Amino acid sequence: MAELMEKSSQLETHTAGIFRTAATVKGGRRFSFGAMVIVGDRRGRAGYAHAKSQEVPAAIEKAEKHAKRNIISVPLVGGTIPHEIEGRFLATTVRMLPASPGTGVIAGSSVRSILELVGITDCMTKVYGSTNKVNVIKAVFDGLGKLRTKQLVSELRGVEIESTDIEERIERAQRFMSSGGVSGSATTGRVLTAEEVRVERPEQKEEAKADDTEASAEQPSTEAETSEAGAEEANDKATDKGDSADSDKNEN
Repeated sequence: MAELMEKSSQLETHTAGIFRTAATVKGGRRFSFGAMVIVGDRRGRAGYAHAKSQEVPAAIEKAEKHAKRNIISVPLVGGTIPHEIEGRFLATTVRMLPASPGTGVIAGSSVRSILELVGITDCMTKVYGSTNKVNVIKAVFDGLGKLRTKQLVSELRGVEIESTDIEERIERAQRFMSSGGVSGSATTGRVLTAEEVRVERPEQKEEAKADDTEASAEQPSTEAETSEAGAEEANDKATDKGDSADSDKNEN
């Protein structure tokens, strides 16, 4: 879980991994610890660093200092990246795709921690090749460093670029939310109840009323049928008793 590193810069830190190494010396084995730390402010700035020390807290503190020096700025479009990109480091390749609002971050633990600290809320990722944690983190930052905004690409090419696909998706989502496509309470962030979510069509309501009227009409008829059946049973019992009495008299 990310922890607040500095209140002034609003930097949060996340320890991605602790690695123990051993060096064989004359007197035995000497252990040291390495820490991979990621820092970010959730507003488009993030960095990482790997540091070693004889103790774990010292290694984490050293890595945090180095990560603060290696912070990069990542261009964002809403809550996602401006275009798809691939980052590579040694045998690891990480592909990141922009996603529509509401998709969420679809990634593993290592990639997810980086994207969340950058401030990305909607993105799809896939790791190819080696899944070593250190390699994956470095590949992700390699890809984030290659991201370019539409304005920068337009200046470099000297041409005017129309709105991109991800910008159109974000505009459609904003129009949907502003028009109250789901419900008027969706824009306020209130959780919808089951009654509000359930929307009945007029045809369904008319069918339900017709079923209720038929059930109410059938109920008296069933009561009458049961009473008639009871009377018939009583008559049958009476006739049976009369027949049995006549047979007794004849025998006597």
